[in-house]
Amino acid sequence: MDIVNLFNPEEFFSGGGGSGAGSARGQGLAETLIADYTFPARAWLPSTAIVVLLGEFGVASAAARTTISRMARRGVLERSRQGRYSSYRLTQEAATGLWTGGGLIAAFTTQPDSWDGLWTLVSFSVPEEESTRRRALRTALRGWGYAPLYDAVWLSPFPLTPEARRDLTGVAPGSMSVFRARHVDLDAQLDRHPLEAWDLSAIAAEYEAFIKRWGSLLPSVADGSITGAAAVRARTELMDTYRHFFPTLDPLLPAELLPSDWPRARAREVCIAVYDGLAQQAQEHVRAVVARFADGSHGDIRAHTIAGMSAGVSSGRG
Repeated sequence: MDIVNLFNPEEFFSGGGGSGAGSARGQGLAETLIADYTFPARAWLPSTAIVVLLGEFGVASAAARTTISRMARRGVLERSRQGRYSSYRLTQEAATGLWTGGGLIAAFTTQPDSWDGLWTLVSFSVPEEESTRRRALRTALRGWGYAPLYDAVWLSPFPLTPEARRDLTGVAPGSMSVFRARHVDLDAQLDRHPLEAWDLSAIAAEYEAFIKRWGSLLPSVADGSITGAAAVRARTELMDTYRHFFPTLDPLLPAELLPSDWPRARAREVCIAVYDGLAQQAQEHVRAVVARFADGSHGDIRAHTIAGMSAGVSSGRG
């Protein structure tokens, strides 16, 4: 069983070993959906309900069933069978990893912006003929918020975390050195500032596109006109986009290095307003779909919120 690195949201939501864009999209949608409404209680969902919910995103029934099977093989889901009917829920390992990843996303931009002025540099040497290992190392570095200042020198403004240390050493043991150092300014013609490892204009453009797209929904969220499947789709697609900002695009670069009008905080405000604002409507729809295939009140199916994740607890909706 191929269990993904659940501390790395980029890897967890990547679709694992599936092949093709359709496979990855289906698994990403299913993982987001199941996490959004069954976590952290690990509520059971009938497989037929998952298929119907994915169908509302345009995923064909056969593709949805294949997606569920692949997620079970990857160790993300576990199955319970009663006669001819199957239900699925997150495995304990998946739930633990999602709680960690969800907390990181919820805390994104809320942490105190205190930077000591030091950079973590990872220098590595992997032979060109070991292209698979080089690619895996670069993917792992990017997943933990590092960017390439030079081909084999990657950096981050923050210390190497224990999880990142374990992940990187598992990919390329004995092939890298890690330093924590301060940048020394040289002559302008010779110097390359560490911040140049990131394309700030491109990151800002991604934030602005997010704000424009999802900010346009704010009036409809406020007046309650988005309901049912539309509420589920909006929440899922919004989070599917937002989770890619951290750490892949923006590893919480220190504010003192950024333009004064950096749009990160506004993007988070829009995300919370839409995601949390549609939670009740989306929850009601998911419960209604599940009720078509399973008896009971389904009170353990709850739409969690960013506010709830930030507080370290579930949303507590009834």
